[in-house]
Amino acid sequence: MFDVIIAGCGPTGAMLAAELRLHDVRVLVLEKETEPTSFARIVGLHVRSIELMAMRGLLDRLLELGRRRPAGGFFAAIAKPAPDLDSAHAYLLGIPQPVIVDLLERHAVELGARVRRGCAVAGLEQDDEGVTVELADGGASATQRGEQLRTRYLIGCDGGRGTVRALLGVGFPGEPSRTETLMGEMEVRAPREEIAAKSAEVGEAHKLFWLRPVGDDVYSVVVPAAGVTDRSEPPVLEDFRQQLRAIAGTDFGVHSPRWLSRFGDAVRLAERYRLGRVLLAGDAAHIHPPIGGQGLNLGVQDAVNLGWKLAAQIRGWAPETLLDTYQAERRPVAEDTLDVIRAQAELLSDEPGQRALRGLLTELMDFEEVNRYLIEKITAIGIRYDFGEGPDLLGRRLRDLDLKTGTLYGLLRRGRGLLLDRTGSLTVGGWSDRVDYLADPTAALDVPCVLLRPDGHVAWVGDDQPNLNDQLARWFGEPAD
Repeated sequence: MFDVIIAGCGPTGAMLAAELRLHDVRVLVLEKETEPTSFARIVGLHVRSIELMAMRGLLDRLLELGRRRPAGGFFAAIAKPAPDLDSAHAYLLGIPQPVIVDLLERHAVELGARVRRGCAVAGLEQDDEGVTVELADGGASATQRGEQLRTRYLIGCDGGRGTVRALLGVGFPGEPSRTETLMGEMEVRAPREEIAAKSAEVGEAHKLFWLRPVGDDVYSVVVPAAGVTDRSEPPVLEDFRQQLRAIAGTDFGVHSPRWLSRFGDAVRLAERYRLGRVLLAGDAAHIHPPIGGQGLNLGVQDAVNLGWKLAAQIRGWAPETLLDTYQAERRPVAEDTLDVIRAQAELLSDEPGQRALRGLLTELMDFEEVNRYLIEKITAIGIRYDFGEGPDLLGRRLRDLDLKTGTLYGLLRRGRGLLLDRTGSLTVGGWSDRVDYLADPTAALDVPCVLLRPDGHVAWVGDDQPNLNDQLARWFGEPAD
């Protein structure tokens, strides 16, 4: 009997496993692939995801493996400088996806999670006490059912085409893919100056076209997929050469691909994130084209929101409605993200009306407030969960702060709540087994005290002990005797 079984050991599943292990939850992660993916696609960690990695003590390792870039110019690929963001980590971190998946998986295993590869979920049946998970006999390629496992909760982190959501019968409405795009990384023989000039020229008319350097003579290449091989077949280098010649008049001497892929522009959102003891996170709950690079980030943020709440439910101290706040908070965020991606897709269109709209928005983004607002949308630092009426800080994430004992995020590594008290007059009382306390009059806050949830969002602002106790009970259950 496991506490939680997670289907899928991608970034979302691995991060969720680690979050649960911070609270001694017995976790098994099932991954249908027998080996980690081999192609090293570069992904970008946005500001909020970087902050979460700092909270869990993972950022230093990631910084050694990635490359920092300015946190700007990626809203619909409109070239604007990075705005002034309210974060100690205001940059984009480019990093190969297999590297971050490997780091997160090792982190989860170090904390005590178990990972089984070559295991696919073939069936599930839930009751009042838990979920029976049936595995495909022989792994991901098998059609016969075999071993059965028992768990208190099952989490589907198995992607947009995963089986958990399908087995649940949860609807996945949205728009099907209409156009497809080729993306890959490969070496290029043409001189860098020639590539830059030609890309700038062609990019004026074709927004879904670019060659961007990611290393010595290695480029990220994006071209439309229209007119190339069958979409059911994986792309080959000749497909890229064909499209480059058709659009740019040259293939730039591309060779030695690192990885090649094809993506569509389907946008879908699960009708619900929870059905009984089965929940969905990451791409299993939402899919979209990689415009703005938000997919991996959205899934990791799902995991950090869900982990402590599910752990509280399993440990027995969760308030009655706590687990329901996962869907209540994260589904609207996904809905808003999908709309932002839809808007960016329109701005990348070659149609005259959309080109005119892009020109107007390009002018508007010269205003710092507009540029910052749009980048905050993508980086997720503008999110404010609805915790009811209160100061603007309520429901928002708090930036990292220097404190007398180190940094704020350094105090959140155990995945517990935190009361940061500038007055020194408050206490967490009977919640001390779930909430840490720090009295620090030097903290750079404009308010007397804040109560932080384990995900770094502000659950309370004030200086009144009875009011604080109400909010401690709201988020952390009844106090211990």
